[in-house]
Amino acid sequence: MQTRLVVPSEEGKDPASTFRTNHRPLSLKFMQIFLMFLVVGLCFSIIGLYTTKFNAVRNIIPIAPSIINVCLEDVSDIKSWIKPPTNLLHNMNDTELFWRASFVPRIKKFPFKRVPKIAFMFLTKGPLPLAPLWEKFFKGHEGLYSIYVHPHPAYNGKFSPSSVFYRRQIPSQPAEWGEMSMCEAERRLLANALLDVSNEWFILLSESCIPLHNFSIVYYYISKSRYSFMESYDDPGPYGRGRYNGNMEPEVTLSQWRKGSQWFEINRRLAVDIIEDTSYYPKFRDFCKPGCYVDEHYFPTMLTIHFSRLLANRTLTWTDWSRGGAHPATYGGADISEEFFRKITASSQCYYNKQVTSFCYLFARKFAPSALGPLLELSLSAFGF
Repeated sequence: MQTRLVVPSEEGKDPASTFRTNHRPLSLKFMQIFLMFLVVGLCFSIIGLYTTKFNAVRNIIPIAPSIINVCLEDVSDIKSWIKPPTNLLHNMNDTELFWRASFVPRIKKFPFKRVPKIAFMFLTKGPLPLAPLWEKFFKGHEGLYSIYVHPHPAYNGKFSPSSVFYRRQIPSQPAEWGEMSMCEAERRLLANALLDVSNEWFILLSESCIPLHNFSIVYYYISKSRYSFMESYDDPGPYGRGRYNGNMEPEVTLSQWRKGSQWFEINRRLAVDIIEDTSYYPKFRDFCKPGCYVDEHYFPTMLTIHFSRLLANRTLTWTDWSRGGAHPATYGGADISEEFFRKITASSQCYYNKQVTSFCYLFARKFAPSALGPLLELSLSAFGF
């Protein structure tokens, strides 16, 4: 007789059903563990993917963090905004330069002690043969002036580290007489000078210009004037209105057309207006071609339209046109004497702050390299330096 094994069961339940119920918690726990490992693995995969991409980008552009740091450092200190550029030979093109130079604070009061300076801008073909005379002129007045030189790009001036002209050459382009490239060079000089927030007045000079007075007199005369010295007048003849082109309308009409000397002195407000101009520039570029002599018309016309009340309508640079022709007289060593300069400084009358005066010129041109020796000998007695 066989003995049957009987498995105890809960009352009212089938043994097969009891077997299935005992294994369900084990299967569920296994699934939970599996899903947990799956999620953790997926998370590590995603983190690894993004880490790989980040490292790849960092290897491609390794300078990005330093750029951000430099930017943060620059804007965190007021000195970075007011300190003049240490290297004038920057890499900006004209578009970038003019944009940067056009920055104008809306708050007029400066949050630091600002000593206003005069920017002396030399537009030259190459060398500065009269540099020793200018060295004497500037000596002892550091902190009241800045110097900028725009020569032909092929020329690289060799000045000693002790010279006021040392490393004062700006990035330049060829400038042709009577063409728009001449005005572009002048705008380039203004824009570079505007990068120094302390430059308040801007004087355009050439390699053949000389000072007629010492620095203290020049600084006082310019700083106390209520007007900028941009010559601007209406010439009805063939060399004035005769150069006008009707295609300049409506920006410039015939009645608005002006003429004036290329050599000017203007304040910071007018300098910004010149370099940010995009309305008059294309008109003069396209319709004041050679024979029009754009450097005699562009700035005088534009500033008269906008700021006539701020102009003295005369130049501070004496030039001798008495011999006629397209170019003024040039003076050499044999022409230099105290009497010669007395005639220059006392032979004219003009208005200074609406008062009549015979003190009309601070500079003179054109002087040949041969004039340097006699000029140095007479500088103290004739010019006061």
